[in-house]
Amino acid sequence: MNSLQQEIESLFEHKPAAYTEEHKQLFSRFLDLLNRGEIRSAQPDASQASGWRVNVWVKKGILLGFRIGGIVDMSGAGPLPFFDKSTYPVKQFTAESGVRIVPGGSSIRTGSYIGRGVTCMPPMYINTGAYVADGTMIDSHALVGSCAQVGRNCHISAASQLGGVLEPVGALPVIIEDDVLVGGNCGVYEGTIVKRRAVLGSGTILNRSTPVYDLVRGVVHRATEDLPLIIPEEAVVVAGSRQVSSGHGAQWGISLYTPVIVKYRDVGTEAKVQLEDLLR
Repeated sequence: MNSLQQEIESLFEHKPAAYTEEHKQLFSRFLDLLNRGEIRSAQPDASQASGWRVNVWVKKGILLGFRIGGIVDMSGAGPLPFFDKSTYPVKQFTAESGVRIVPGGSSIRTGSYIGRGVTCMPPMYINTGAYVADGTMIDSHALVGSCAQVGRNCHISAASQLGGVLEPVGALPVIIEDDVLVGGNCGVYEGTIVKRRAVLGSGTILNRSTPVYDLVRGVVHRATEDLPLIIPEEAVVVAGSRQVSSGHGAQWGISLYTPVIVKYRDVGTEAKVQLEDLLR
C-alpha cells in the first residue's frame, strides 16, 4: 500500500506531458481498492480530536482520475445521451454484491464503496470516493457527495444531501457515523461530523457557519479553525430559530435559522426511528 501511495502522490505532484498506459494501470489498481473499501478518503482515528483522519493521498488519487480520463460517450442503449470521464463510469454490481438497487433512475459512480445490505431507493445518487457501510438505506432523491462517509445501519431520508468535497485535498468530508437517522430534506455540508446514533429532524441544515444550540447540556456547538462542526452521539437535532438581538434585525423582529438539540435519544425516540427490517 505504501508503494501505491508513493506512486499516486508522485504522479499527482508531477504532471506528465501525457498520461501513459502505465499511469492508467496505476489508477486502475487504485480504483479497485477504492471500490472494495480497502482504502478510504477518510477513516476513524481515535488519536484525532474529531475522531477522524483525512487520507489526503486517496483524495489525490481520485482527482488524478479526472486528469487521466477523457470525455467518452456513456449513453449505453438508452435514448438519453451521457458524456463523462472515461475513468468514472457507473459502478458495476451483481446480485452477489448484496446491494438492493430498486429500479427507477438511481446512479452510483465507480470509486465508491457500497456495503452489503445497502438499499438504494430511486432516484438517488452516490458520487465517487463515497463510503456507505452495511445495512444503510439511501432514500429517494438523496445525494451522497464525493468522499462522504456513511456508517452502518443509517437512514439517509428522501431529498437529503450529504455534501461532497474533493478540494482542498486536506479538507475533511462529511461524516455520518453508525446508526444515524438523517431526516427528509436535511443538508449536511462542509465536513460536518454527525456522531453515532444521532437523529436529524426533517429540514435540519448543518454547516461550518451555523452554531448548534444544545438545550439539554446548555452548550453551543460550533466549528473552529481546527475542527468541523460535530454533533454529539445520540443528539436529536431539529430546525429552530433565534432572535436577532441588536440593530435593524431586532427592530424588525427578525429571527435566524439555527439547529437545536432538543433531547438525546430515549425509548420514545427508538420507537419513532426504528428501521423496518421487512423493507430491507
